[in-house]
Amino acid sequence: MSAKRLLSTPQYHQIPPTIKNSLQWTQNCTAQQPKPPFQPKRPSILATNIIKSYFDKGLTKEARTLFDEMPERDVVVWTAMIAGYASCNHHARAWVVFRNMMRECNEYPNAFTMSSALKACKGMNSLSCGGLVHGMVVKFGLEGCLYVDNAVLDLYATCCATMVEACVVFGGIQEKNSVSWTTLIAGYTHRGDGYSGLQAFRQMLLEEAETNAFSFSIAGRACASIGSHTTGRQIHAAVIKQGYESNTPVMNSILDMYCRCDLREAKQCFHGMTERDLITWNTWIAGYEKSDSIESLYIFSQMEYEGFSPNCFTLSSVVAACSNLAVLNCGQQVHGTIIQRGFDRNLALSNALIDMYAKCGNISDSQQIFIEMSIRDLVSWTSMMIGYGSHGYGKEAVELFDQMVKSGIRPDRIVFMAVLGACSHAGLVDKGLSYFNSMIGYYNLTPNQEIYGCVVDLLGRAGRVKEAYEIMEGMPFKPDESVWGAFLGACKAHRHPDMEKLAARRLLDLGPNMAGTYVTVSNIYAAEGMWGDFAKVRKLMRGVGSRKEAGRSWVQVRNQVCGFVVGDKVGAHIEWVYEVLDVLVLHMVEAGYVPDLDCLTQDLEDGT
Repeated sequence: MSAKRLLSTPQYHQIPPTIKNSLQWTQNCTAQQPKPPFQPKRPSILATNIIKSYFDKGLTKEARTLFDEMPERDVVVWTAMIAGYASCNHHARAWVVFRNMMRECNEYPNAFTMSSALKACKGMNSLSCGGLVHGMVVKFGLEGCLYVDNAVLDLYATCCATMVEACVVFGGIQEKNSVSWTTLIAGYTHRGDGYSGLQAFRQMLLEEAETNAFSFSIAGRACASIGSHTTGRQIHAAVIKQGYESNTPVMNSILDMYCRCDLREAKQCFHGMTERDLITWNTWIAGYEKSDSIESLYIFSQMEYEGFSPNCFTLSSVVAACSNLAVLNCGQQVHGTIIQRGFDRNLALSNALIDMYAKCGNISDSQQIFIEMSIRDLVSWTSMMIGYGSHGYGKEAVELFDQMVKSGIRPDRIVFMAVLGACSHAGLVDKGLSYFNSMIGYYNLTPNQEIYGCVVDLLGRAGRVKEAYEIMEGMPFKPDESVWGAFLGACKAHRHPDMEKLAARRLLDLGPNMAGTYVTVSNIYAAEGMWGDFAKVRKLMRGVGSRKEAGRSWVQVRNQVCGFVVGDKVGAHIEWVYEVLDVLVLHMVEAGYVPDLDCLTQDLEDGT
């Protein structure tokens, strides 16, 4: 019923004046202003929205097909294509679309176009392309737009060799937001400069800038990277104060910090988390992998019991734990899990398996995995070379190094350490020296203390003690404890008493940190009958609180790992262990082995 008819009907009750006036006003407005007809959106707007929805669902081909079929394209649809490709990690395609847009589109790019193009340049890690886009930003007057400035900052913080350019851009941003500060902190942290990252975070707090969960997460990772326990606890307190203790990514970074600094507090942090994801468990497993590998394997089983499926990062830590324990049976089970879950083509896992099998004494399986790899990186070649060297296959390691160079991979210092170590154990002295010379002359790599230690060990094992000393004298820095220790071992093995005493004195002058060094030096003095010097070294050893860590061995009996030390009388299988040792001693005697007892001096007081 219309409002006019209602007002003119006598049988109805009297309508209040306010309502009557409102109804009359509505009737007049309706009569004077007819309702406009429905106007559908333009086809280009509908197509743009559909393209966006395609990219949201990962349907890049469908989005491209629709884009190609459009007769007219404005800057909005071009920007949607660039942003869509960038969001789906098709950065090179996004860059191609941006280039085509600059040639074909009649409209100028806007701020969203430029920020999306800069994201694509970052994804390609192309500083040159990013510099071109930055130049266009200046040309079209888009400087000062916060979205664009933050994208430029992110590009330079990620792709440049240093943070200098990023700091210049950051300083030019007039009104910085939390994204600006977090991008700067992340730039420092991701390149390994946690100290500068924390400095930027402190400055952010001093300027009372708005913080968010991501800024605290990055600050926590910066503390983890440098092992700053005190600062990490302060950030943890700030996280609780700001109410982010229920934010899983933030607490994952705090957990990572504690795992690197204090496992007891890490345990408290882990059990105090109300929500955990796979990253939480991965962080927890990796935290125990080096310090307590058995506990790391237990946490892995607990993770699976709670319904979490491991990914490649989980399994790489578990494989590393098996490597540390040298438990072949457990490593094989994990390998089966990797194959079952379809991760056997993962490069990082294959590299970890090569190392695991080599450390467990199964070099043939390491070799088999290496051969079956479709793609190899520097770590793959290095792991296989180290495996060959540790098993005495020096010639195979040398051949592998030559194959790697022919494949176009440039060796680094770690590779040279591996091949030099293999040459040292195989007695390939001249070959090792040629690699050392090529490292300096051809690859322009400056040897560090570890490399010089390998060369000294290479020459020392072959009895070329004088050449080893000349190498040490020609070093651009003073030899450290490891270099002098290798030289001392060579002098002792090849009966050079004068050089042996010289190395002992130099080692003591350095104030060695390893208790084994004090024991070796004191035993040398004892063998020479220099009991006064022997007593001084032992007293010095006790004065600095050094204590030689007892060597531990372990064997696997069925599915159980049994560990023991010298003189150990405790253990379920200790009688079997001593029976095996008696058999080994008998074989050594039959082989004609005569132990060197000249420098065997026991100190019953400290158990060394």
